[in-house]
Amino acid sequence: MLQPQYIDRCAQPDRLSWQGVIDALIAGHQLPRAAITDTVLAHGTNRLLNRSARIEGLGYVVKSVTVFPDNPAREPFLPSVQGICTVFDESTGQARALIDSELLTYWKTAADSVLGASLLGPAEPEHLLIFGAGQVARSLIDAYTTIFPSIATLCVRRLQSADCLRQKLAADENRLPLVLRVSTDPSAVVPLADIVATVTTSETPVLQGNWLTAGAHVDLVGAYTVSIREADDHTLQHGALYVDCRDTTVDHIGELLIPLASGAIQPDSVLGDLYDLIAQGSGDGERKRDPQQITVFKNGGGAHLDLMVALHLMSVDP
Repeated sequence: MLQPQYIDRCAQPDRLSWQGVIDALIAGHQLPRAAITDTVLAHGTNRLLNRSARIEGLGYVVKSVTVFPDNPAREPFLPSVQGICTVFDESTGQARALIDSELLTYWKTAADSVLGASLLGPAEPEHLLIFGAGQVARSLIDAYTTIFPSIATLCVRRLQSADCLRQKLAADENRLPLVLRVSTDPSAVVPLADIVATVTTSETPVLQGNWLTAGAHVDLVGAYTVSIREADDHTLQHGALYVDCRDTTVDHIGELLIPLASGAIQPDSVLGDLYDLIAQGSGDGERKRDPQQITVFKNGGGAHLDLMVALHLMSVDP
């Protein structure tokens, strides 16, 4: 009987890197499209998400995650997001691995976004703005500033984010110097940003499209239910709109469902997903981008991405 490999949240193999995870996503998207199903059970503000996928050549995965927003205020402290991911063998159906979802989500979500930015955004961004203060926001900052060493300025909207980031940046001796700014006025700082990443659970837009400068890239991460959206209609109407996967976003997330229902955008407003972009060869170094075009990428997650990254984690974990 195969003994499943267990990878907990403390595992940080020496060979694990952002570029390695991104390469695993690129390779996974060169395989046949995944079969994907999602379910969400809600009770008040608490939710249980079950996401599953199969990719020919990789196998099966089920990721179960609870989202309990009030947990951080409890004594003792509990994270708001907790869960486990199970990888199953494609041929036998045996469980190959159990992976803590906090570790998996940290690497998967940010790598998904940075891959989108590398395919769609400016080649050498200098100014990154983050809406959000949680663990996902911190992973995005780590990934973006690693993959794009041209980023020299980071702007956040909360003092708690700034304090945490100052400590992290000070502790990282290998990181290039980075200017950290704090501003509670998004209308003043969004126009300065080359990349704007939103990592909130807001049900009303936190980002207004008329704040964006020509050529900016927008990375929408936070919305994951039918009622959540982070960007206004103007952002989606005036940006070249892409998603990480049509099957996990267009009919499932308020970021797109709400403006589609109102007629603010049309189904063909979504120009493609990562499967399309990678198939078109956008990742081969030949980047063709209108420097004045605003690009918008909806990071919807999805169990297929968890499977791609899980197998990479399994390969580098000792």
